[in-house]
Amino acid sequence: MSADGEGRSHWFDDEAGPVVRPYAMTRGRTSSAAQHRLDLIAVVVTEPGADDPESDPTLSPEHVDIVELCRDTPQTVAELAAELDLPIGVVRVLVGDLVDLESVHVNRPVPPAELPDESILRDVINGLRAL
Repeated sequence: MSADGEGRSHWFDDEAGPVVRPYAMTRGRTSSAAQHRLDLIAVVVTEPGADDPESDPTLSPEHVDIVELCRDTPQTVAELAAELDLPIGVVRVLVGDLVDLESVHVNRPVPPAELPDESILRDVINGLRAL
């Protein structure tokens, strides 16, 4: 029995809400098929033709939250984790599930190595001005 005499632990109170371990949200999975594309700055966008996520009984409340958050404004994986107060690994798995269901898609930013060199862009601008 705890110090408060009610049999509750001293670290848990009524305001704490439900306690769910992150691995329970992902059914014990730590990765998904699409995870290799989900770095922190990958942008998640809800598919325009995606069905109402609340009508799908297979989706968890966290899945529904991700679809709704990305419906109006694309969100990065890091922003979703912060907004949902979930670990990045959990968000990656959940987003991977939604990609598989075609509810969302992920846009990866262009890596700096693949961006054109600034001098090439200047030459193109100067060439256009010369026309």
